[in-house]
Amino acid sequence: MDIVTAEVVIGMHLFKDIAGAFRDAFGGRSQTMQHGLRDARKAALKELRLEALALGADAVVGVDLDYSEISGGGKSMLFLVASGTAVTLSGSSDFGS
Repeated sequence: MDIVTAEVVIGMHLFKDIAGAFRDAFGGRSQTMQHGLRDARKAALKELRLEALALGADAVVGVDLDYSEISGGGKSMLFLVASGTAVTLSGSSDFGS
């Protein structure tokens, strides 16, 4: 049907920056950062579905997720763009559920 996109920008609060810097210096996984990435992904995919549904699509195929960090002035933000192709499928009626 058409290409659909969703953009999400999430501020990585001071606490998250400090936790990430600590993990960067000493190693290990940053649960705080992982949760932020997961939340951004879920939000972007939800918006992608809504964009497709608004077109009358049944599904989105070929989904691509592009993550970037925007930082400067002591602040950082996570920027996520999700894109895919909205399609209709014969016999499908439960995409939005």
